[in-house]
Amino acid sequence: MTLAQALALYPGSGSFRFGDSRALNAQILDLVRQGRKTVTCDAVTNFASRGEPLPVPGRVDIALDWDSVPVLAIRTVDVTRMPFSAMTEDLVTDQGEFSDLDDWRAGYRAYLSRAGLFSPDVEMLVERFTVVEVFA
Repeated sequence: MTLAQALALYPGSGSFRFGDSRALNAQILDLVRQGRKTVTCDAVTNFASRGEPLPVPGRVDIALDWDSVPVLAIRTVDVTRMPFSAMTEDLVTDQGEFSDLDDWRAGYRAYLSRAGLFSPDVEMLVERFTVVEVFA
C-alpha cells in the first residue's frame, strides 16, 4: 500500500515515523503490532521541527517504516502534556520498550539530546493510541 492510498482511507490523517533511526523505528513498530506499546511521547517542539501536526484525540494517523512505507493506522485516544521530569512509571510501562522509569529517562535523555532538546523541564506530549489497521 502506498502512503497516498493509506491517507485516502483515513481522511484528515497525517503520517509519521516512530524513532530517530531505522533500528529504533523497526523495534517500535514491532512493539505496536504486538500490542505491547500503546503510549508514545516526544518533545512538543520536535513535532514542529519534523513538520508533523500534533496528535489529536480521535484522529487516525499513519505510522511509516524507515522507508516511508505505511505499516499501521493508529487512532489517538488521549493526549497529555507534561514536563520530562513528571513522567510516571505507568506511562513508561505502556510505552513497551523500557524496563522502568530510570530506563525511560536515560533513553529519552539520549534521544532528546541528539535533537538538541533535552532539559528536565522540556514539555513532552504523551499520546495514548490504539491500532486501527495493520498494513504490513
